Parts: sequence; C-alpha cells; structure tokens
Amino acid sequence: MMRSKTEQALSLRIKEEAQRLGFELVGISPVKLPPHEESFAKWLRKELHGELEYMKRTEELRRDPRRLVPWAKSIVSVGMNYFTAFPRPAVNVGAGFKPATKSSCVREATDEPKGWISRYAWGDDYHELMKKKLELLLETIRTFHDGPLEGKAFVDSGPVLERDWAGVAGMGWIGKNTHLISPQKGSWFFLGELFLSIPLTSDRPIRDRCGKCDLCLKACPTGAFIGPYVLDARRCISYLTIELKGPIPRHLRSLVGNHIFGCDICQEICPYNVKAEATAESAYAPRAGLYAPDLIPLLALTHAEFHQRFRGSPILRAKRRGFLRNVAVALGNLRSPEAVPALILALDDEEPLVRGHAAWALGRIGSPTAIEALQNRLAVEEDGGARNEIETAVGEIGNRTSDIGDQRSGF
Repeated sequence: MMRSKTEQALSLRIKEEAQRLGFELVGISPVKLPPHEESFAKWLRKELHGELEYMKRTEELRRDPRRLVPWAKSIVSVGMNYFTAFPRPAVNVGAGFKPATKSSCVREATDEPKGWISRYAWGDDYHELMKKKLELLLETIRTFHDGPLEGKAFVDSGPVLERDWAGVAGMGWIGKNTHLISPQKGSWFFLGELFLSIPLTSDRPIRDRCGKCDLCLKACPTGAFIGPYVLDARRCISYLTIELKGPIPRHLRSLVGNHIFGCDICQEICPYNVKAEATAESAYAPRAGLYAPDLIPLLALTHAEFHQRFRGSPILRAKRRGFLRNVAVALGNLRSPEAVPALILALDDEEPLVRGHAAWALGRIGSPTAIEALQNRLAVEEDGGARNEIETAVGEIGNRTSDIGDQRSGF
C-alpha cells in the first residue's frame, strides 16, 4: 500500500511537471504489447504503408516496446497542441478542380495562386522542440525521484506506436481518421513518449466516441480511407506530398488540389476540432510565407534558397525536388494562366521529377504558349520519365482540342 501511494504521488508530480513544460495532454501506461500491434502487422502485410519501408524494418520494435527499451516499466505519453487559428482560404480555380471541403475555415478567394501547407509545418520543426522538453522532464524527475532511474524520449521518428500508447494512457481515442482525438481538446497535437525504468500509476483508456460520424472518411479527396480506422497511405495526400519520393500517380494528381505539403482535411472536418484552441507555443506560429503561400515564386527556388527558406522546418523532409513537384501539381490543378512562364522555366529544371510534373501542369492549362513550350522541350528532353510526361501532356491537349472541335461540328 505504501508503495502504491508513493507511485501515485510520483505519477501526479510527473504529470504536473509535464503540463508545466507545455504538454497539454499527458497520461501514463505500463510497458506491454500495444493493443493494435496485430492490426499494424496486417496493415503492413497488405502493403498499405506504400514506400514507408522504415515501418517494415522496425515492425518488431513497434509491436513490442520491450525489444526497444527492455529496462522500461512505464511510458509517459504527452501531447503538445500546435493548432493556429488561421482559416483555409478559398481559391479561384480553373475547370475541373474544386476546393476539397466546404469547411467553415474557408473565406473569400484570392487572385494569386495559393498553396496549402499542413498546419503542423507552419512553424519550427516539432521533433527537436519536444525532444528537448521531454529530456528536460526526465532531468526534472531525477531531482525528485529517490533511486536509480533510466529514461529515453521519443518523438515521432522513433519506432513507437505513439497513438496506441496515448490511447492506453487515456489521452484520447484513435478516431476513424486514425488520429488521436481528445474529447475536450480535439486532435491538433504532436505526440511524444518518455520511457522510464520505474513503475508508475497507469491511467485508464477512454471509450471511442466517433459513433456513427463518418465525416472524415467522406471528406478525403483521394479516398484514402478504405474503411473506418484504416488508411491506405498510398492514396493519402500527406503521404503523396511528403513521403513519396517519385512521381505522384497520374490518377491522383487532380485530387491533390492545391496541397503542397500535407493536408489537414480529415482534421478540419472533425466535430471535436470545432472548438480547438490556439497553441500557446510561439515556435509553432506560422513563419512568413508558409500560411497559404503564393505558389509561383516557390517554383523558382534554387537548392540554396530552398534550404535557407525552410531551415529548421519539417518541409525539408520533402526535399526540393519533391516540394517543387508538389507546387507544379498544385498550379496544374488551379490552371492559372499567370503560372505558365514559371512552369515553362521549370521545364528546364535540373531534376527530371520537376520537369515531368511541370509538363503535366502545362498540359492541364493547355494554352498555346504552354503547348509550344512542351513541344520545344520534347525536342531536347533526354530523360525517359520526363519525356513520357511531356508526350502524354501534349497528347491530352490534342485530345481535348479534338473533342471540342467535334462538339462544335455536331459530332
């Protein structure tokens, strides 16, 4: 009984210190097999992870944390709010593309072609900030814990099923959109864990409160949810614009809309986020030019400019070639005539991936200037992938022109 009271007091003190450090959600769970480790294994076997090979490589560690940290007895899970209350602006779009949601976040449209970057990437990279705070929490615990103590912090990049542990610790439940949802605070949270070598008093999980709601499943433009709680990463806009290193599949490009890094739609539509409060952490405030950025200037970024502009930002994960690929797709979906000069310059980019997607975008716009530029590039293009993109773009423009001619002729 005495030990239980000591554990309870220590657990309460740890939670208080975590909240003092800025973690709005905190819960404790024992080290054991996570509840969804079998589901995770099935997800991998179905290859729904796409090219996320690191998940397969670390499968055993994720499924059993005792292999990762064999000395650990308790897990302190934390959540840090990153929501900033900036609305998703409407965009003036060309034929064939509409804004992905009718969210209450939408406001009046702008004339400049605008992109969308996921809210989590507007500010500083959360990995380093949260890791420092968790390590500071560990050092603080050592000051008031009497006895030996080992600890190890993980933030996203470690082989840990974070949402599982947060759910076991009573911080929320894993919703149908696969995000952890707090009934009071919503889902705009970064998650982290501190594994400790001491026993603590565990919290109780809370029940799933999604009920019959399926707004998130219906709102996904690419149909990435193959069922409640099951995400096909290969169709997810966040995966396509961040994790995928090669070409975005042609049949999905028009569905990506103006997203250039991440998405947010399945969180914006969630009723539990209606009353989400803005973060108190200034590091997550939008950096200049990251909230609904102008797309055309981004397409001209050199390697040096890209790394300078996004230093310390999660956007570096996409690398310049992937980011400019995304920008070209967004401009193609918006079909902005004013983007044609920038896209023509991108046809000469050193990266075949960028050239190919710029060709796709010019094909979507289909103006005489765009057609001429595609034909000129085709005459000198040596990369097979980029050349195929150009040929396909020219062919599709020709097919559209032919269809219009047939309609006018009455055929």
